[in-house]
Amino acid sequence: MGRRALLVIDMLNDFVTPGGALYCGDTARAIIPRVRAAIERFRQAGDPVIFVSDTHRQDDPEFQVWPVHCVRGTEGARVPETIAPAAGDYVIPKRRYSGFFGTDLDLLLRELGVDELVLAGTCTNICVFFTAADARMRNYRVTVLEDAVATFDQTAHEHALRQMKEVLGVRLAPVEAAA
Repeated sequence: MGRRALLVIDMLNDFVTPGGALYCGDTARAIIPRVRAAIERFRQAGDPVIFVSDTHRQDDPEFQVWPVHCVRGTEGARVPETIAPAAGDYVIPKRRYSGFFGTDLDLLLRELGVDELVLAGTCTNICVFFTAADARMRNYRVTVLEDAVATFDQTAHEHALRQMKEVLGVRLAPVEAAA
């Protein structure tokens, strides 16, 4: 058995701050303390904390589907101060839903000896889901902190959690049980 890492997915101002371009609503604001608790537990245990963060170019083709959001260098693309990366944490910028697509996340995880991922963040049915799916395709064990993920659509949130558990074999757990 190897090592575990926490992936903090898209906990960015455009998703979790009122007025953000793709604000996920009160559910996203409500998970911030639980995400912070998971981050603190992983840091205390000496396990890697990796922020996987939407970082788009101004002309990103994704903006044909979604409003302009998380543009590199803007306030919307920043992690809120209450959970911001600290010295020793890692930041992986991404331009697509999965944290693995077109990034060096897999390489970093293998260099760190990680074989188990714990996921928290937004949006449950989009970036959390596709990152979990790609992680499972790469044979990582995956736990999703079900009380530390959120999206703008409760039905989609519940469906994504069910799909991750039943189809992908992802473990669902609260922050207290997994961190």
